[in-house]
Amino acid sequence: MSRASENPSEPDRDSANAGTPAGGASAGVPARPAGILVIAVIVALEATALLVAAIWYGSQLLTGAPVLSFWGAVFTLGLLLAFSTWLFAVSTFLFRGYRWPRAGALVAQLFTLTIGFPTMSGGYPVAGLAMLVPAVLAIILLFDKRVIAFASRAGGAPPAL
Repeated sequence: MSRASENPSEPDRDSANAGTPAGGASAGVPARPAGILVIAVIVALEATALLVAAIWYGSQLLTGAPVLSFWGAVFTLGLLLAFSTWLFAVSTFLFRGYRWPRAGALVAQLFTLTIGFPTMSGGYPVAGLAMLVPAVLAIILLFDKRVIAFASRAGGAPPAL
């Protein structure tokens, strides 16, 4: 609970916060742009797709599907799960406005492009476009100045000076 200002020329703290938008944006923090939401959803959907692929891969491994190397297959399953977890973290922290997930989201989109082009040209145009279109959209939005301005929060370390 804040007290009223003792100086009549200063506004009350409560009345100064009464005009803030519902998103909670204050004077120093820009409002969350729609691009952040779009990128976060794209990255979360990619993470979900990797998680579904890992579940399917793991079920195939458990049912005795033939593999060349069992431990290689376990390693691949671990990579799918780790990358899915990492993408969920990137999506969450990008939505919160941190700066470090922008690089992670960009790298993930570049990986998606390198898989999407051969998929599309290899006879699966729908699957290829399903990878390429969101990746290109996310890359374009990652370089939008409103997205960069919002997603520039550093970690929780105190100021150096």
